[in-house]
Amino acid sequence: MTLWRGDRPLVLASRSPSRQLLLRNAGIDFHAAPADLDERAIQDQAGVTKPGLVAVLLANSKAAHVAKQFPGHFVLGADQTLALDDSLFAKPAGRAEAAQQLKRLSGRTHELHSALALVCDGEMIWQTVTSARLTMRTLSDAAIANYLDAIGDKVTTSVGAYQIEGLGIHLFERIDGDHFTILGLPLLPLLDFLRRQGLLAV
Repeated sequence: MTLWRGDRPLVLASRSPSRQLLLRNAGIDFHAAPADLDERAIQDQAGVTKPGLVAVLLANSKAAHVAKQFPGHFVLGADQTLALDDSLFAKPAGRAEAAQQLKRLSGRTHELHSALALVCDGEMIWQTVTSARLTMRTLSDAAIANYLDAIGDKVTTSVGAYQIEGLGIHLFERIDGDHFTILGLPLLPLLDFLRRQGLLAV
């Protein structure tokens, strides 16, 4: 059942299966149109380094890029950054890099910053960023190897080499923050904005 009341479906500028599932479960009609951008080049050109601001910058850039293809649509851009102290993590390129990331995160607390931005016809109409803190268990080399064996190729699809909605939950001893923030789509503030715009039935 759809709760969406817009004349046209929302456009999600992301290929993330978890983001798509969250929107679908919330009864929002949408069309996925991933934004293929050089994120590091955008970040370097802007000179932004703070993790939360990086997430906002990239969410805005993705939404603005895809909005050019969908006039009259609300286009939702999303981005998530992982910060350990002053270090920003990117998606691992392969198993070896994933193991290195997990070793660095092992036994420590890191932060996830998830940003959303809505653009329509070139105008930025709304944005938000939320944060969560996650503490990883102390992991032995054997535990990391076993985890990587179990998760397989999916290890390269998420920053920090884990998907907390799946097997990645076994890596953690404490989580402080909103579940939707951790999945990369702060759903509650988004629903609040859409509701205030008359775009949702509930």
